[in-house]
Amino acid sequence: MAIVGIDFPNNDRARSNRRSELMLLSPGAAMTLVPEPRNPVDPQAVAVFSSSGLQVGYLSAERAPWIGARIRAGDEIVAIYQGLAGGAGYLRLRIGGGAPTLPVTRERDEVTAEEPNFWPDPDGPEFGA
Repeated sequence: MAIVGIDFPNNDRARSNRRSELMLLSPGAAMTLVPEPRNPVDPQAVAVFSSSGLQVGYLSAERAPWIGARIRAGDEIVAIYQGLAGGAGYLRLRIGGGAPTLPVTRERDEVTAEEPNFWPDPDGPEFGA
């Protein structure tokens, strides 16, 4: 699920940087979701906070109403940080108990469709350079 608005500064005294906070997080870090019914732009907004309590953005407008309704209904929602790509951060959710899981990552040396004729060298010895 996308975390949007990561390039806007927070309204705290330090004008903390959301993208920087996301860059410091490790995949699997706990995240907190907080509905903002008094948000002047979107009363369905759901803010996303890191485990240090710093806001890192919002859930996308497409997902926020549904997730916000589940939070208000008292459903248990567990969120973890997945990663950062381009203009958005990403998180994983589990609704109704249990911890979400991160997707399995591909090996970097796998041949990709974008480079079908690329065959990486096998790992070699350490040269101590």
